[in-house]
Amino acid sequence: MNLFELENKVILITGGGGVLGGQMAKYLLSNGATVIILDYKDDIVNSALDSLNKISKKVDGFVCNVLEEKSLQEVSDKIIKKFNKIDVLINAAGGNMPGATIGVDQTIFDVNIEHFKKVVDLNLFGSILPALVFGKEMVKNNKGVIINISSMTAQSAVTRVVGYSASKAAIDNFTKWLSTELALKFGEGLRVNAIAPGFFIGNQNRDLLINKETGAYTDRGNTIIQNTPMKRFGEEEELNGTIHFLCTEASKFVTGVVIPIDGGFSAFSGV
Repeated sequence: MNLFELENKVILITGGGGVLGGQMAKYLLSNGATVIILDYKDDIVNSALDSLNKISKKVDGFVCNVLEEKSLQEVSDKIIKKFNKIDVLINAAGGNMPGATIGVDQTIFDVNIEHFKKVVDLNLFGSILPALVFGKEMVKNNKGVIINISSMTAQSAVTRVVGYSASKAAIDNFTKWLSTELALKFGEGLRVNAIAPGFFIGNQNRDLLINKETGAYTDRGNTIIQNTPMKRFGEEEELNGTIHFLCTEASKFVTGVVIPIDGGFSAFSGV
């Protein structure tokens, strides 16, 4: 038996048209899984499907709002009708907003509360609602995996990104809570875990970490590197091995954990 088999898995990825979700989709497709991407705009979904179809035809996509239960339920019904099951849900939808980030010359009292609320909604409720809607289908089969996306900002006070930090800390707790709830009430076949990426350079944080004019690390970028034992930022594909593990029978006794993928950042005291 291959504990890492993905061939018969139906894997749903919210935010599948984004950088993080898209990278996961490419990897999972290339390893035999059936992948269904969800995103909130037609053009994003269609663009993702055009790219992913070059890897495998075992891909589909739907427009969906992760913050609207009705939208999620309609998509769930379509997926079950076409694929009969959902084996894995990866909650990759999420992000940050400028107003929920404290500027260099600002303090917490300058934060935009409306942006703060939107960031919490997207990162927290944008994972809770899909987990509840698609999780119900997993319960019917007594089997399923939910993978949430946490962050290094959840574990300690990483300055400036207050809204993002608060929402990801809540994801950690929700992951542990839901894993316990599902296992106790629906059996060992239901598992919930999370990954906590360290510092990866993407569109949302590029300007915080790299000087646009010189290409050199900013002061913040240098501080992160100094506190990362591997002395570099992560590469997007370095999340794939842990995702693969969590999707398969190789991790069937693993639930309620948040796995750091951070080059040692969370282990290092800075001394």
